[in-house]
Amino acid sequence: MNRKHLNRRNFLAASLALTGLALSPPARKMDRLAFSTLGCPDWSLDQIVRCAGDNGYSGLEFRGLLGEMDMTRVPDFMPSRLPETRRKLHDEGLKIVNLGSSAKMHFAESDTRQANLDEGKRYIDLAQELDCPFIRVFPDDLPANQPVEKTLDLISSGLRYLASYASGTGVTVLLESHGKVVYRDMLLKIMQDADHPGTGLIWDYFNMWIVTKEAPSAVFATLQAYIRHIHLKDASLTTGKPAYCLLGEGVGPLAEVMSALKAGGYEGYLSFEWEKRWHPEILGPEIAFPHFARAIRKYR
Repeated sequence: MNRKHLNRRNFLAASLALTGLALSPPARKMDRLAFSTLGCPDWSLDQIVRCAGDNGYSGLEFRGLLGEMDMTRVPDFMPSRLPETRRKLHDEGLKIVNLGSSAKMHFAESDTRQANLDEGKRYIDLAQELDCPFIRVFPDDLPANQPVEKTLDLISSGLRYLASYASGTGVTVLLESHGKVVYRDMLLKIMQDADHPGTGLIWDYFNMWIVTKEAPSAVFATLQAYIRHIHLKDASLTTGKPAYCLLGEGVGPLAEVMSALKAGGYEGYLSFEWEKRWHPEILGPEIAFPHFARAIRKYR
């Protein structure tokens, strides 16, 4: 697809979205609604906070800021600037609800494994400073040269190691359904084997469903005891691969997901993961974030 056609498509989508927003009631603060900064890779902290406040969000999930993906290196989170960062968040009634690390738990090689565990530890330290309840780690792969059972054991032991490090900090280590580890039975085994109160799951229903086609209601019933946080997104499959689109405009079984959460009494955050960082061709956050805050209402 050439750039001219892509820009025109985005322009039309943005125009339709803005028309819909103009007809919607003003945003109101909604408990347990967040977005990931993956969706706004070029925004400053001030822009992020302003957008969240203006559109009724109560939480933020940090996965990068101004091009820096390691949150422990972000200037706004350095000790000298933490008081000002906390003030900005407090003034808008916002809470940081998750720090998304890139730490992967599947590695067996000692140096690589330890480097990933050390990243998780740095995120736990930062989360404690920010009064953030969760950090995210990945499972993430099922290497062909490694038995699946061994990989699942490595993931479980990595979770347990980080959760033990986090004991007493108020931080819980969450494993996201991601990569090749997206089948509910695999995730259930990992969590059961980790067997630590300081661990839990991020349920990214789309990451799972697009691969496994397992019914979201069945997935939630299996994993409910471990789910602490939710990632929501939508996509079409016109090319055979996910093409991310505004909530409710794709093929994701959102209604079934939200029905399962409601029936199960889920009380955690719903976080919009708009993957602009990895897919620069999708609509900008100035369109997607307000749209999500309004579109999610009909599912709640």
